[in-house]
Amino acid sequence: MSPTTILDRIRSLFRPDTSEHFDSISDALRAGTLKEPVRPMSDQELARAIREFRSAPVSDWTIAKLSRRFVEASVPRDD
Repeated sequence: MSPTTILDRIRSLFRPDTSEHFDSISDALRAGTLKEPVRPMSDQELARAIREFRSAPVSDWTIAKLSRRFVEASVPRDD
């Protein structure tokens, strides 16, 4: 499966406002400025990356964005 196809599948799992990030990754893969790794991550490498990600401090911007999403989700929609 091509990296672009994988990104398209991942993109469908997220809200539309995240598409700019996925577009930049997809563009970089097409342009050749972002390469696939020579080998996939091992389970240990993935576990370490997840631990590092979870231990990183959360930014004020991220908290504000998450708060907005909670507020939006709590407002009833007229469908």
